[in-house]
Amino acid sequence: MPLPTADTHVILTTVRWLFASALPLIEHQGLTLVGVAVANLEDSRTLQLPLPFDLRSGGALDAAVDEIRVRFGSSAITRAVLLGRDSGLVVPLLPD
Repeated sequence: MPLPTADTHVILTTVRWLFASALPLIEHQGLTLVGVAVANLEDSRTLQLPLPFDLRSGGALDAAVDEIRVRFGSSAITRAVLLGRDSGLVVPLLPD
């Protein structure tokens, strides 16, 4: 799901959609048990801002990444491919 939810109707609709999507496989192989788990339940007042990954977001993704770097520092966000790599020589950056 793209956003967290505690809404029973949203969860039920999603489960029904998943079941309908799997129906051809279920009809072919059979089904003995269906289980649904809801996890990572937390305080609903906490808000995780989503990154706009769709192609129509224009510069919204770049703006969000820039805001993260301004707010939390340049090392707060990076490309996943760079995780765990030796950065080599690091040149300190002065604040603007």
